[in-house]
Amino acid sequence: MSSTAGSFEREPVGMDERILADGSSRWPVEAGRYRLVAARACPWAHRSVIVRRLLGLESAISLGIAGPLHDERSWRFHLDPGDRDPVLGIEYLGEAYRAADPDFDAGITVPALVDVASGKVATNGFQDLTLDFSTQWTAHHRDGAPDLYPEEHRAEIDEVIASFYDSVNNGVYRCGFASTQDAYAEAYGELFDRLDSLSERLADRRYLVGDSITEADVRLWVTLVRFDAAYHGHFKCNRQKLTEMPVLWAYTRDLFQTPGFGDTTDFEQIKQHYYGVHHTINPSGVVPLGPDVSGFLTPHGRADLGGRPFGDGTPPGPVAGSERVPSLT
Repeated sequence: MSSTAGSFEREPVGMDERILADGSSRWPVEAGRYRLVAARACPWAHRSVIVRRLLGLESAISLGIAGPLHDERSWRFHLDPGDRDPVLGIEYLGEAYRAADPDFDAGITVPALVDVASGKVATNGFQDLTLDFSTQWTAHHRDGAPDLYPEEHRAEIDEVIASFYDSVNNGVYRCGFASTQDAYAEAYGELFDRLDSLSERLADRRYLVGDSITEADVRLWVTLVRFDAAYHGHFKCNRQKLTEMPVLWAYTRDLFQTPGFGDTTDFEQIKQHYYGVHHTINPSGVVPLGPDVSGFLTPHGRADLGGRPFGDGTPPGPVAGSERVPSLT
């Protein structure tokens, strides 16, 4: 991370324990025990929703959705009846953090896995959460679940993820929350340099690693899909729009049209969150009406590069009615 004055520094998560299948953690893998609290707006949370759906963990891990708006008290369940999560019974996610630690004063973030019986957050370790869904929750995967973290490609997947975490996933935030021109310029340059290198990598291959979707694709995609709706304007990442980067635009459309990706994406909630919560950047709170997102459904031509989206697995089934997002069609 840069030491340039005015640079955005992401705080470490405060409860990064892991839920493990071998019993070595105080939080064991157990179907029905945990509720995944996510938010449609947040890219870090979105990737957990995607992986949960691709692996078929819906029956093992329930899903609670915090709304796009929050205040100093944390993410809140303002889309649910009575403004409370129907399973946890809480109004603010911070209540589950304080149930685990009454003195908790770090960031209250999504995604978080909450132990339903106690109401305590078990983990908000977003960096390990989806990897653990792939490697620790295998007993609860659906038939035909893809291998998103294949052992033979893990070193390369880890390397690729590391190459764009700070410059792209976190880089858009480094642009948006920079408080000096130099810090912004540094983040901006690193962001677009990395996007250019990713365009080169994806020009002749359909996916980032191997011939099927992996964890690396999920992590890159959640930033790309938000680019024009939020980061280009709101975070000043404005050298180009995603729609003006041909390879990355086609790659993003390909995945958007793949079950698990577009059917978990809510553009309205994304815009409501970024423009409605970041008052230092957008004091008016006015949410833009654009951009036109219908282009995500246009032909992408990426199938000509080969590859099998789910490898030896199969696509997930239809989204559960209670988890559906507004369709572009």
